[in-house]
Amino acid sequence: MVGRPLDESELVARVRQGDAAAYEELVRMHQAIAFRTAYLFTGSAEEADEAAQTGFVKAFGALGRFRRGKPFRPWLLAIVANEARNRRRAAGRRIGLALRAAEQSRPGDAAPSPEAAMLDRERRRVLLDAVNRLPDDQQLVIGCRYFLDLSEAETASALGIRTGTVKSRTSRALERLREELPDDA
Repeated sequence: MVGRPLDESELVARVRQGDAAAYEELVRMHQAIAFRTAYLFTGSAEEADEAAQTGFVKAFGALGRFRRGKPFRPWLLAIVANEARNRRRAAGRRIGLALRAAEQSRPGDAAPSPEAAMLDRERRRVLLDAVNRLPDDQQLVIGCRYFLDLSEAETASALGIRTGTVKSRTSRALERLREELPDDA
């Protein structure tokens, strides 16, 4: 068993038995996606960091209510999303998606030419501008599905909506983006 990484359910079981190191491992596993989820709601790195940290603390306190056999990540992201949503409401700010929160470097990728990098940045800017013009509910679904790469079920759980609602909002948002974006974007 030494050397084999524990899966989420094993880590959750260990946390319930008082193993703080197991929760630290869960935090490490989900820290980046928790931050990106919170950023979708807050539009601020500082607020997202606070929301993610508070979400982890709240999840730890609520672990007794976590249902065995269920995936941990969607449950955690729902808590983080709620915390971020509450922070956003309190601040009264409009959401702003940022590409840098969604971008992930890929080790081993060849560096693009300066021209290609400039075109990619321009395409991302055009896409991000179009996504930011969507209604909030559609921005969040697109952010979760395509920037965070969550499944429909995980998106539904994180946003506290039904899977069918995720599908319909995604469809409406993609249709609107198709209408707004040039074919080469």
